[in-house]
Amino acid sequence: MKKFIIKSLEDLPEVVKTIVHSLNIQAQMPEYNCIAFYGEMGAGKTTLIKEICKILGVKDITSSPTFALINEYLTHADERIFHFDFYRINHLEEAYDLGYEDYFYSDSLCLIEWPEKIESLLPKKYIKVKININETNQRIVEASHIS
Repeated sequence: MKKFIIKSLEDLPEVVKTIVHSLNIQAQMPEYNCIAFYGEMGAGKTTLIKEICKILGVKDITSSPTFALINEYLTHADERIFHFDFYRINHLEEAYDLGYEDYFYSDSLCLIEWPEKIESLLPKKYIKVKININETNQRIVEASHIS
């Protein structure tokens, strides 16, 4: 497990570069193509994902797919990244209807907010990122490979 501390938004780019490098995160054909982001509402999941997309060269505007459930982004190298937000689903069938398998088992990176809603559907190998807020409002980011 790797642990990172984000003291302020100014620290975010450097910390995310370290996370991307240390976990070998790539937009295309990553060994672990799904990254599951855990954290309470307002912990910074979407903010962290936006910065990861920026570092990976996403040319699109990134935003939380809260109502659409999924956003697709393209990098400058025309690689696809999929961003999921499962906060609003109530049944696993909704993920099936979305065709989650086509995304999770592709060669494209999948960034997943609220994975606890579909945890049984996650691939056997994925990266788990947990974000906690400490008493001084710093973000403690813990990341590990799950296999």
